[in-house]
Amino acid sequence: MHETHIILRRPSGEEPTRGTSFSVPTRGGPSTSKSVPSGATLAVDALDKKDMAELTRDPDVMAVAPSVPMRLIEPVGEDTAAEPAEEGIAWGVQAVGADTCPFTGAGIVVAVLDTGIDPAHSAFAGVELVQKDFTGEGNEDVSGHGTHCAGTLFGRATDGLRIGVAPGVKKALIGKVIGTRAGSSDQVASAVWWAVENGAHVISLSLGIDFPGLQKRLQDQGFPPQLATSRALEGYRANVRLFQTLADMVQARGAFLQTTLLIAAAGNESKRDVRADFEIAVGPPAVADGFISVAAVGPGEQGFVVAPFSNTGAQLSGPGVAITSARRGGGLVAKSGTSMATPHVAGVCALWAEKIKRSGLLSQLQLKTRLLGAATPASLQPGFDPMDVGLGLARAPQD
Repeated sequence: MHETHIILRRPSGEEPTRGTSFSVPTRGGPSTSKSVPSGATLAVDALDKKDMAELTRDPDVMAVAPSVPMRLIEPVGEDTAAEPAEEGIAWGVQAVGADTCPFTGAGIVVAVLDTGIDPAHSAFAGVELVQKDFTGEGNEDVSGHGTHCAGTLFGRATDGLRIGVAPGVKKALIGKVIGTRAGSSDQVASAVWWAVENGAHVISLSLGIDFPGLQKRLQDQGFPPQLATSRALEGYRANVRLFQTLADMVQARGAFLQTTLLIAAAGNESKRDVRADFEIAVGPPAVADGFISVAAVGPGEQGFVVAPFSNTGAQLSGPGVAITSARRGGGLVAKSGTSMATPHVAGVCALWAEKIKRSGLLSQLQLKTRLLGAATPASLQPGFDPMDVGLGLARAPQD
């Protein structure tokens, strides 16, 4: 039986060079191949056991994983009407210090890999939106999730409210990787490389592996429940390794071409509101080395507190409760989730990128160090668990 796989491979016997391509000969039909940074290529191909055996013996294969279902990290609770904010600035923008930052993200290219965007929304007026559909459904944002995330990252003021952390961004890459039929890891991997090759300095991902969906798909194919669970776990682990390899390649490219940071949501599966120890660890792709994972915090009585749904073990935190941003079709809406925290951190990253770029060469190490180093627990409510909030709340440069 042939199954769709994602393959990362380095050209045999060659030093990494940009733009080399390859395809794996299989019995499942033609492969789809994309050149990727540092001379590697990403291919999406239908493989059987014999093909897999050949690949495992190939020293040039860097990673191979079955394509697994991906899903949105859905907002928690019901969407609510946007409430008026003091000084006409959304609370999350103030919390990360973007409102007092001398930088706006000018000259920085950002990418949002999500459900698409509503390009007609006034929040995106004047922004060059480069859209690409990886789902086969067209670019339309049916759910509004991607529109909301994009509004938080780089949206212009809407209805008198500043919603965007980096409103000076002039170019945004919008990859639709989740549609009405969810998405897949091969679509997400392909979108990451598309964004990198099109100049993204910051990539925001508010999505995760749909493990129950993978398990169900295998059972629908006739696998008994135990075997389906085992196979699903194999696919899960293989995709974590694949995303880690992707991140490694992005980092390697940043050493001699363009810097790109990957910012991903930790997930919303924890249930601290039911019991304090009902916590779940960060899920993929955010858990993979090379991704910056983001937890969600909200206002508390004496400072910001971790959101009850936010998964534990993230590297840093962003505002993720009752976040007002762009609504599909126009206007504003408030949503909660680590999906909402992630574009706050991606926006802060864009502000740091502009600061560094203005003063000299923008490097991967410097950007990551500044972003993580500026995070602070100072505004968090006393008694917080560092495992829940990481290094603290992301903060924009102030000079």
